[in-house]
Amino acid sequence: MKKLQRFVMGGLLLAAVPGSASWAQTTSGYDQHQVFSPYFFQTNGNEYRSASGAPGPKYWQNRADYLIRATLNEQDTTVSGEVSVFYTNNSPDKLDFLWMQLDQNLFRPDSRGAATTPVSGDRFDVKGFAKGGYHIESVEVTYEGKTYHVDPVITDARMQVRLQTPVKADGDKITVRVKYSFAIPVYGADRMGRLDTKNGIVYELAQWYPRMCVYDDIESWNTLPYMGLGEFYCEYGNFDYYLTAPAGMTVVASGDLQNPAEVLTPKEISRLAEARRSDATVMIVTPDEVGQPSGQSTAKKTWHFKMDNTRDVSWAASRAFIWDAAKVNLPSGRPTIAMSAYPVEAAGKDRYGRSTEYLKRSIELYSAKYFEYPWNSAVSVAGVALGMEYPGIIFCQSNLTNGDLWGDVTHEIGHNWFPMIVGSNERRFMWMDEGFNTFINEYSTHEFNHGEYENPQRKPEMFYRMFIRDKDPLMTAPEGMSLNGYGAYYFKTAAGLNILRSYVLDTNRFDYAFNLYVKRWAFKHPQPDDFFRTMNSATGENLNWFWKEWFFTNDKLDQAVTSVKYVSGDSTKGALITLDNLGGMALPVILKVTEAGQDPRIIKLPVDIWQRGGTWTFKYPSTGAITSVELDPDHILPDANRQNNVWKAQ
Repeated sequence: MKKLQRFVMGGLLLAAVPGSASWAQTTSGYDQHQVFSPYFFQTNGNEYRSASGAPGPKYWQNRADYLIRATLNEQDTTVSGEVSVFYTNNSPDKLDFLWMQLDQNLFRPDSRGAATTPVSGDRFDVKGFAKGGYHIESVEVTYEGKTYHVDPVITDARMQVRLQTPVKADGDKITVRVKYSFAIPVYGADRMGRLDTKNGIVYELAQWYPRMCVYDDIESWNTLPYMGLGEFYCEYGNFDYYLTAPAGMTVVASGDLQNPAEVLTPKEISRLAEARRSDATVMIVTPDEVGQPSGQSTAKKTWHFKMDNTRDVSWAASRAFIWDAAKVNLPSGRPTIAMSAYPVEAAGKDRYGRSTEYLKRSIELYSAKYFEYPWNSAVSVAGVALGMEYPGIIFCQSNLTNGDLWGDVTHEIGHNWFPMIVGSNERRFMWMDEGFNTFINEYSTHEFNHGEYENPQRKPEMFYRMFIRDKDPLMTAPEGMSLNGYGAYYFKTAAGLNILRSYVLDTNRFDYAFNLYVKRWAFKHPQPDDFFRTMNSATGENLNWFWKEWFFTNDKLDQAVTSVKYVSGDSTKGALITLDNLGGMALPVILKVTEAGQDPRIIKLPVDIWQRGGTWTFKYPSTGAITSVELDPDHILPDANRQNNVWKAQ
């Protein structure tokens, strides 16, 4: 989902928190027994999920392959279709019923999401509309050669399919076929919808078919309803899908177009071939060609796409699309293409004219640093969605320019790593996709075009003020998080990873462990403990104290310099510097000590000094009078009260 503010780029951890007298502690709220308690993990490692954080020898996950045929109907603004789900039960359990997600039911006027939207509205503004939601025409099941009709049980945005015969464990297969339709909302909760342009409507179609819920070893069926903020959790599989749209439309979608000769002109096919060889952006449909018929001159055209080993697919269609593309250079050399589709209102070198460049470079950077992009194409679409990601396709707001557009493109395509490759449960743990993605976005912004949009002088103090005000821990489920506080999923998570990387561990150990987590859990379903355990085992550090305070509490940091005393009253014999930890959080100490007539020295003390209590005295080898001692001089850490961070000689 779209980042909250783009100016976080390049400066997240340079934030300073002005002294806050309203928060200032006079007595310590620190409890070392709580912070460093030996009890953290609720369960031991097992044969499914190892204590090391790796998938266990008997790790399993179910699979859902899809065949979809859908039609965009302009006359009544609907999508109608039929989806066949070829479901494989790899679990050790027999299944008496199946659960499917009906995400479009969020837009029913009687949905839970509509009922829980504040009167004043919110960024998702889910109020429902009269024709909103799925119309399920029929549900059929085919199992062991027998096909039968099912009367589904629909509860809000979930559908239960009760089976005549249970699906057996350990690889048994069943097919579910659903005929459906839904009215396309104008504004689909930030994630889809319709944008009016002078050359036609831009349709962004997401959550556009009934999808399987995930059955896993943690929750069994994951059936939390779609209510707006909480996103998605999907099984992996292969998608084979056909999209029928009016002939004058260009369709872009997740995956690979299978029938270009049927839907594109020879000129467009030739230009795409050129783009696959070009690092510079190549126009496929120029502004002058927008609205002209292409390919077959029928009333409708059917576009055929395939995408393998993915958890979802999405698409967009419009008569208004300019379309451009360029090649992506992956470490393996595998051919991949980046594309953009946008209306003329969004064209120009300060706007979507550079979208493909941004998309291409982001994919190249993330592929080189973390995990190679696994699919053959990606497309950025300008439309009504405020910012949303799907495998191989992203939706960005059409009015973005320059650094704002870069920030949105690199963020949304970054989600193809978290959670499209590393398939975490966004419905429960939003920080595992938004936070990890915000973290990697900082590095893409630093690298892109020699830091073109990086602004290291911009210190986003608002995010640490947000940190101070946070009432909800990161482990809070999205629907329980304050509507004014869910930015913490993005920025508190990213800040925590940066602190771990640069100040608790070191870049070498952190990067090795973080990349190992990505490789271990690519195309799988990690839980928070899998991440925590991987980082602990691969770095050789017990970081449970950090996971506890950063993710499970809203504890604050307040380090203070309490006193400076000389040994035997003689500054040349050394100084005893006393520090207090007044907040509930423990972090390492960074000190700048300045002696008269000398350059300042930086002293770093590990977090371990706080294991025996909230006060620590250490000997500093002074050779003369100390003029000042300052905690966290570069304002790296989220200290809630900087008024007690500096000691100065009287």
